[in-house]
Amino acid sequence: METRESTLELLLVEDNPSDLELALHALRKHRLANHIKVARDGVEALEYLFGSSTLPQQHVHERPKVVLLDLKLPLINGLEVLARIKADPRTQNIPVVVLTSSREDPDIAECYRLGANSYIVKPVDFEQFSESIRLLGLYWVVTNQPPPE
Repeated sequence: METRESTLELLLVEDNPSDLELALHALRKHRLANHIKVARDGVEALEYLFGSSTLPQQHVHERPKVVLLDLKLPLINGLEVLARIKADPRTQNIPVVVLTSSREDPDIAECYRLGANSYIVKPVDFEQFSESIRLLGLYWVVTNQPPPE
């Protein structure tokens, strides 16, 4: 049986350096996630979850407890990453929390249609952003009980 310390708790997919640093700072400050993988674009996130397209047989990494996903990503956008995660039987049960600056109704509707578990608009204020990350981590990493694999 794996211990909490040996499991990947969170895959953070974020291309904005400032938002990335704020999220990492908040998660570590509140001791909510010790094992975090960062992907800075959609390709990196998908390669982490499914292996490289050039080396499809390479080892696929451990599944995270939750994915925090920005929508506006380079190379492959967040909607496509979400669609691929939720379409694959190996990853469809991983909770995906969209954490984005978009308040656009079409983005919100499409995320839920694709299977997002939650949609959070990033607060502009540092303290509100930190508190949002704390609450997300507390619920999805600590409180939520995922389905058995």
